[in-house]
Order: sequence, then C-alpha cells, then structure tokens
Amino acid sequence: MRSLSIRDAHEEIVEEFEFLDDWMDRYQHIVDVGRKLPPYPRELQTDEYKVRGCQAQVWFHADERGGKLFFMAVSDAAIVSGLIALLLRAYSGFTPREILDAGHEFIDRIGLTEHLSPTRGNGLHAMLRTIRNYATATLQRSRAAQEQARAAR
Repeated sequence: MRSLSIRDAHEEIVEEFEFLDDWMDRYQHIVDVGRKLPPYPRELQTDEYKVRGCQAQVWFHADERGGKLFFMAVSDAAIVSGLIALLLRAYSGFTPREILDAGHEFIDRIGLTEHLSPTRGNGLHAMLRTIRNYATATLQRSRAAQEQARAAR
C-alpha cells in the first residue's frame, strides 16, 4: 500500500537524480531502473495497448483497483524501459484525479526534456498522454456510474 502522495513520489525521483553527477550517470541510472520492470503479460502486447508516437515499441496497460490506477508497461528499448519505470513510480497507485492534478514538472526538473533526443522526448510525452487518457477515461466511467445510480433512485 502506497503511503506517499503523488507529489512526494515525484519529489523522490527528483532527489534521486540530484545525487547523480552528470548525464552519463543519469542515463545509466535510467537504463538500470528499466531492467527492473516487472514482467509484462505477452497477451497484452497487442495494438490495443500499443502507445502511438513512440519510436520504440511500447505497450501500456492500466487496471483500476480500489479507485486507484495501477500501470504496467514494457518496451523493446533500454532507455524507454527506464522512462517507463520512472513513470510507473510517478503515477501508478494513485487515483485518476491525483494523476490529472499532479502534472509532470518533475520531468523538467530532472532535465529529461532537454537531454532526451527529440524522438525519445516525443515518446515520453506519448506515454504521459496515455497515462492521462487512462485517468480521464476512468473518471468519466466513474461519473457515468454515479449518474446511473442517481437516476435509478
């Protein structure tokens, strides 16, 4: 069970990167965290879960449990796998509202925007859009269910 707020999770990532001296160390750290991604089910590596806008192959999936979204993802590229690992730490296990309200300024604070190639940066933003789309769709389903319950009374 997660006890950190989403902003605390983002701050932890920023602080982790502040300890790394240069961008070679930071890239290596990104690759290292990507190697620790949990396995992604083969049956979810379909077009339905494929992230559009990434140069690498990326599949992203979300499950809702207890009002929170839990993400899983995989890529065929080492750097992208590391970016996925960071995004999962930053957004998985939080409510859709927390995800949508949190933003992603931590990405700029750790310097990813300026140090990733344009194609990797586009892929990162495509993954962020995917996360936001899952959160938005979950909120919309929740609102529709609440409206149906009200109408049934």
